[in-house]
Amino acid sequence: MAGGGAEPGTADGAVWAAGLLGRRVVCVGTDLADVAELRGVLARWPAFAARVFTPGERAYCEVPADPAERYAVRFAAKEAVLKALGVGLTGSVLTEIEVLRSPAGAPSLRLTGRAARLAAEAGAVSWLISLSHTATLAHAMVAGLAEDGLPRT
Repeated sequence: MAGGGAEPGTADGAVWAAGLLGRRVVCVGTDLADVAELRGVLARWPAFAARVFTPGERAYCEVPADPAERYAVRFAAKEAVLKALGVGLTGSVLTEIEVLRSPAGAPSLRLTGRAARLAAEAGAVSWLISLSHTATLAHAMVAGLAEDGLPRT
């Protein structure tokens, strides 16, 4: 379950954007995370990162001296996906929702396991994702897209 893949503003991005025409949004989710709160959780409970984030996410997040902003925005993305799917934090193992990053920086999602099954049940075959963070807040918005604009039966 990946979304994105090409960079907007490039020839490949134009092809990618054209592929969105006629696609139906079947679910939307958003979440806001407090960076300081997540920093505290990471400090108090070192096992939290391994329990919530995939090895690839942890490798990306651990690059800066203070990884809290990167972790917080990924946590917000995971919660946004679960909200879009109509379930809470217990709806899926959080490592089944992975935030990927292209070499140019564009985020995308990969869902596996129960998260992928919930997305399939919702009719979401791909995702749009937007991430933003400051030193204090992290925001994520996701939209699950149907394969095409045809109504589900």
